[in-house]
Amino acid sequence: AVFGGELSGHFYYRDNFCTDSGLITLAHMLNIVGNAKVPVSELIKPLRRYHSSGEINFEVEDKQTKMDELARRYGDGQIDHLDGVAISFKDWWFNCRPSNTEPLLRLNVEAKTQELLDERLGEIESQLGKPVRP
Repeated sequence: AVFGGELSGHFYYRDNFCTDSGLITLAHMLNIVGNAKVPVSELIKPLRRYHSSGEINFEVEDKQTKMDELARRYGDGQIDHLDGVAISFKDWWFNCRPSNTEPLLRLNVEAKTQELLDERLGEIESQLGKPVRP
């Protein structure tokens, strides 16, 4: 891939040895915005196809057990275990993975509507417990 990005604000470029660089991203964005004839909000509108929860952290006793419970509860979706458990449906998806640096589960949920996002996020939170707030 030429480029990779994360919701956490990390951006990776193949030409930069696939390392994270906020400065390259800033330079690209300044170039785009400087040449654009419309506001940034209009530039990104086509990219905003889903509503996102952002990353939410949960402190749980047994991370693997909680991920297994989610896989069972949402087993009718398309399941992927590459990084924790990711389950996709037609109008929404989620990924729940163990943190590599902290004793937490990290959850990201996206849906086509805010209402569906709120509904599914509420279901998953009820299973994982109270989120850890920074």
